Amino acid sequence: MSGSARPGPGRPGPAERRRPRTLAALSALTVLTAALLIGPAPPVSGAGPGPDASGQTVSLTGSAPGERLDVTLTRVADPADPADASTPAGPSPGGADRLVSVELRLENTGTAVYEDSPAAATHLLDSEGHRFAGLGSSTEAGSKAEAGAAFPGTVTLDPGSAATGSVVFRLPRGAGLAAVQFALDGGLGDDVAQWSLP
Repeated sequence: MSGSARPGPGRPGPAERRRPRTLAALSALTVLTAALLIGPAPPVSGAGPGPDASGQTVSLTGSAPGERLDVTLTRVADPADPADASTPAGPSPGGADRLVSVELRLENTGTAVYEDSPAAATHLLDSEGHRFAGLGSSTEAGSKAEAGAAFPGTVTLDPGSAATGSVVFRLPRGAGLAAVQFALDGGLGDDVAQWSLP
C-alpha cells in the first residue's frame, strides 16, 4: 500500500520543516544586502588634533608583503606661510584660495622598504565633503616656516627608519577643515588612516 507519511503528534510536516530554513536563508540574504548597501568598512581613525596638537599614531598595511607604516599627524598649519602668496603654489592674486600644510611622521615598522609619494598618499577633507590631493614637492616650499620641511616627491624608508615632513594643500579660502587621510600605495591602499579635525 502506497501513501505519504503523515506527521505524528508533535512532529512538524514537510512544509513546516522547510519554513525555518527559508526564513534563515532570507535573514542571511537581508544581512548581506544591508552590508553591500552600507559599503566598505570605515577608515581606521586616529585622534583629532588641532592645529597645534599632536595626533595619534595609526598603523597601516600595504599591498606588498612586509609593507607596514606607522603614521602620525603631528601638525596642521592653516593657513600655511602667507609669505608664499607670490610663488606658483601660493593663493591666487584675488585671494580666492589658501594653502594648508599638514605635517606627518612616517615610520617604517615593516620588513620591506617603503617607497611612495606622501603628496599622493595624503588627502584633506573639508567640511562640505570635498577631498583635496596634496601638491607636488616642487610647490611645497611655502610650508617650511609653518609646518616643517616639505617631503620630497618620493620618500624611501628602510625598515626601522622614519621621516617627518609636510604636504601642502590648496583649498578655497572659506573651506572648513574636517579630516586628514593617509593611505599607502599612492593613496589607493585599502587601509586608510583618518584624523578628524575640530
